[in-house]
Amino acid sequence: MWASTHNDTLKEKMSAVVSSLSACQKKMGTGYLSAFPSELFDRFEAIKPVWAPYYTIHKILAGLLDQYIFVNNAQALDMTRWMVEYFYNRVQNVITKHSVERHWLSLNEETGGMNDVLYRLFTITGDPKHLLLAHLFDKPCFLGLLAVQADDISGFHANTHIPIVIGSQMRYEVTGDPLYKTIATFFMDTVNSSHSYATGGTSVSEFWSNPKRLASTLQTENEESCTTYNMLKVSRHLFRWTKEVAYADYYERALTNGVLGIQRGTEPGVMIYMLPQGRGVSKAVSYHKWGTPFDSFWCCYGTGIESFSKLGDSIYFEEEGSIPSLYIIQYISSTLDWKSGKIVLNQKVDPLVSWDPYLRVTLTSSLKEGAGQSTTLNLRIPIWTQLKGAKATLNAQNLDLPAPGSFLPVEWSAWDKLTIQLPISLRTEPIKDDRPEYASVQAILYGPYLLSGYSSGDWDIRTVSTASVADWIAPVPASYNNHLVTFSQESGDSTFVVTNSNQSIRMEKLPKAGTDAAVHATFRLIFDDPPEKISTIGEAIGKTVMLEPFDFPGMVLVHQGTENNLAVTDSPNDEATSSFHLVAGLDGKDDSVSLESVSQKGCYVYTGANYSSSVSMKLSCNSASSEAGFNQAISFDMNKGISEYHPISFVATGARRNFLMVPLQSFRDESYTIYFNIQP
Repeated sequence: MWASTHNDTLKEKMSAVVSSLSACQKKMGTGYLSAFPSELFDRFEAIKPVWAPYYTIHKILAGLLDQYIFVNNAQALDMTRWMVEYFYNRVQNVITKHSVERHWLSLNEETGGMNDVLYRLFTITGDPKHLLLAHLFDKPCFLGLLAVQADDISGFHANTHIPIVIGSQMRYEVTGDPLYKTIATFFMDTVNSSHSYATGGTSVSEFWSNPKRLASTLQTENEESCTTYNMLKVSRHLFRWTKEVAYADYYERALTNGVLGIQRGTEPGVMIYMLPQGRGVSKAVSYHKWGTPFDSFWCCYGTGIESFSKLGDSIYFEEEGSIPSLYIIQYISSTLDWKSGKIVLNQKVDPLVSWDPYLRVTLTSSLKEGAGQSTTLNLRIPIWTQLKGAKATLNAQNLDLPAPGSFLPVEWSAWDKLTIQLPISLRTEPIKDDRPEYASVQAILYGPYLLSGYSSGDWDIRTVSTASVADWIAPVPASYNNHLVTFSQESGDSTFVVTNSNQSIRMEKLPKAGTDAAVHATFRLIFDDPPEKISTIGEAIGKTVMLEPFDFPGMVLVHQGTENNLAVTDSPNDEATSSFHLVAGLDGKDDSVSLESVSQKGCYVYTGANYSSSVSMKLSCNSASSEAGFNQAISFDMNKGISEYHPISFVATGARRNFLMVPLQSFRDESYTIYFNIQP
């Protein structure tokens, strides 16, 4: 975070932490530094049950080394060297007393990225001990499989072994041995082709399952967040070595769908361990559920917080040479102080929406002090776009665009202006499962965004043999958010809201936003005059409307005659049973409304008096025999909907019902489905 912001307060806190840890290390006097006793390593080396002590040691070492690399904190480097000397002696002792095989056996426990941090340390110190110890944490029984290119990672604990691959990538960078580049390339190809979900993530219950058998793994315990954090590192290294767009595309997919959605909305410190991928799942309903800001600190909290602190670390890549060259691989609004290019580059990305399917980016730059310099910008043309409708201009001059999956090179000077417009298309993607019976299990994507449907488990979609996804999925217009409402009423000391509960209409207690209950308490006003436009919900009073449940597009609320319960259906027997006059509330209160049936004048949507949760609603008529409080029972506060449409929202045509589709990252506690059974 400090490397991105250079915030003085952060630097002061970092230095204070390092100083305090140094005092602890000196007091122990051996070089050891951890919150748990060194006896845990006695158990580790004796192959006795113990949970991952080296995992924590790696995190401490990596943090200290970063303090030296980014902040030039020499004290942190001294602490790192002392810690590594301690563990070098421990590993040497195991090998001397027993054998190197005994040491390899102990590595079947999770050790984090010990090899990675040790190779990084060696690049700074040149100490052969550091290189040797790094080699000793390269797990041969796993890297050996990858070296002979065997797709045999099934059954391995994913987050134990992805960091080992990252370490092997550092081994390639340190030693130049091409075997380790080949290992990383094969590993990435294996995971992507056989073990990854549409999010870009991998693992089920923390392990890799059988290759191309993912349809059987969809549940709540998919995609441990740590694995996505580490796969991003693997892809980042591969892109740096090869400049292949495929690795940049992967990074975008995993960041967009597997990282940005692991925090609950904008609530800091509320994160998840797993990213559920089953039918009708919720991020709030898994083994770990959402964490808490102060009482949870799983491994996925550490990596999750780090992921959000370095969102800008893989937008730009520099290639050295006589003419400085910059690769722009992520389209994220940002500013780069490009020292080699002697310019400040500004990237502005227009917000993406469903009703205008284009990514639009503007690049401008200003000259830093001194003379300008000729440079080259290379802009990624993602694999998910198409040339039809794409365009790029440099200082108002059109540029020829290359095919998707390549880079657009642009000769750049200070004060230039480049605009690029890339079409965003809808597409389906089969799950990685080669069994014919699962060929219909597919995800729906909009550019890099994985769309998920509000669903408690329904997943059937019928395409009617159409060749185009756009024929059965349509964008939600921008104006529809102005039409979303929640109807509430006071009863006793509580506030209740009109709720669609399994296609029947009930009054339930006012829910928290971001929950299924909030979704069920939100309705869209459908006007009898389709061109009707309103800017505030108050403008709807006096108009004839139908009420569409937020998560059941295409269905409407209907009455079934007086004194009968209201319901929700997609095929009302008579359109009049679903139409209501939205009139000023009969209780006479300001801003209240009543819903009068179009087909039965004088009859209104009615709750009853002094009710509690789950009371059914009906159509009731005003008469001399009406109970006291009738006018209060048919009057509601009409407020802006508790739920609202995401700017990227679509409606997909289902076999039995339609689905509201939005990016997976936008879900909080609501139930969703990622993969659908898409049949012609």
